[in-house]
Amino acid sequence: MSRNVLSAHFPSISAPAVVAAAEEDGSFKAPGTAEFYWPLIGGDNNWALTRPSVVLLISVALLGWFFITAASRLQLVPTRRQFLVEGVYGFVRNSIGRDVIGEREFRPFLPLLFTVFTMILLNNVFGIVPFVQFPTMSRVAFPIVLTLAVYVTYHVVAIRRKHGVVGYFKSLVPAGLPRWLVPIMFVLEVATYFFIRPLTLALRLFGNMLAGHLMLLVFILGGEYLLLRGGNVLLAFSGVMSFAFAIVMTFFELLVEFLQAFIFTILTALYLADAVSESH
Repeated sequence: MSRNVLSAHFPSISAPAVVAAAEEDGSFKAPGTAEFYWPLIGGDNNWALTRPSVVLLISVALLGWFFITAASRLQLVPTRRQFLVEGVYGFVRNSIGRDVIGEREFRPFLPLLFTVFTMILLNNVFGIVPFVQFPTMSRVAFPIVLTLAVYVTYHVVAIRRKHGVVGYFKSLVPAGLPRWLVPIMFVLEVATYFFIRPLTLALRLFGNMLAGHLMLLVFILGGEYLLLRGGNVLLAFSGVMSFAFAIVMTFFELLVEFLQAFIFTILTALYLADAVSESH
């Protein structure tokens, strides 16, 4: 019965995760990355419609509906929805776009920055929303796709600024270097701009969302195990404290979710600023 009750109150915890919390011999088994694969349709072959995919589609529909309806009813005295939209837009425009990229260059990139920030933030917050409670970005494919969008934009802008592919690759090596150092520097710069930076941008977001959700699962499932299977009052009390700590960490996770959306977006702005910089 306890497993059914736990699943009802914490829908992000899959049935395998709840079962994994207590092995056949009664020992506790911590949840792992397998709990992040939720096939809703398919799953027995190479294709599946997973819960994270559905959550992402829902987030796109919600954002589209929210911003379109808000923009279609603009008023001189803003409503609460208009005030919220203008606040988020102003934050991305002024604190990220204009301050990082520069007054002359930031406007063409505002749609990308605004979309990236709001999409990541909403999908991160889904990790603590009741009846969803799954951070979409804890599946590595989603941060990778966002990173690809950012870096395709980055390289296209940089190639145009450097008058073609040849000029772009020439700009990777600073002028005035000794000849023997040029090939080494070129390889390092290509690795940095084509592999290291995109990889770290995606993995930073993925790793934080995965770790945060796993931590909450450990405290929730551990609390359930200690409370119902501990065998004595002290362990039962520890289970209650584990549940309490999970609640506290949920609020901390909300802060992390905002920070990760902000960090991804500001790094995107920094890379785009580098693309439009004459010194690059």
